[in-house]
Amino acid sequence: MAQFFAIHPDNPQERLIAQAADIVRHGGVVVYPTDSCYALGCQLGNKEAMERILRIRGIDQKHHLTLMCHDLSQLGIYAKVDNSQFRLLKSSTPGSYTFILQATKEVPARTLHPKRKTIGLRVPDNRIALALLQNLGEPMLSCTLMLPHEKEPLTDPYEIRDQLEHEVDLVIDGGWCGTEPTTVIDMTDGIELVRAGKGNVAVFGL
Repeated sequence: MAQFFAIHPDNPQERLIAQAADIVRHGGVVVYPTDSCYALGCQLGNKEAMERILRIRGIDQKHHLTLMCHDLSQLGIYAKVDNSQFRLLKSSTPGSYTFILQATKEVPARTLHPKRKTIGLRVPDNRIALALLQNLGEPMLSCTLMLPHEKEPLTDPYEIRDQLEHEVDLVIDGGWCGTEPTTVIDMTDGIELVRAGKGNVAVFGL
């Protein structure tokens, strides 16, 4: 049975954040709010937890998973970023963007796109997500919470708990997150818009 934490979206309770981080550290799969939909998350290096997320989503490893980072200093450890890319990232984070970048050796190979060796990275503009990531001290492997038979992400934490109470270890109720996904920008060879979403593309000249 999944645990259920109601965490204040503006002033996250430190005690609950610490408990949520411990669940992740011990191999748990959590549902948590971001600035763009609810997401599934787990510890970066945990193979079993990653496979559980893939199973819940009904996807394989050709689908880009995302490293949810607390800030750009974390992002720079796990992705190869040059100076011009860093300036663009700095101007658009935190925010509703997912960036496709070449991964460094710090990223477990099983989490990468099998052919391109790339990873999605993102710094969310959500206080609960950022508090959780700060407590963890490392990025969390994540993807949008959208079930295989659904056309839109799940938005109601109580409905999420009802549907996934035997599939995940924790559901965090952080209020309304909306249904619009992130804007996805591929920065591996120039700048390419992969998906238009919540994030404004004007900052990238698109």
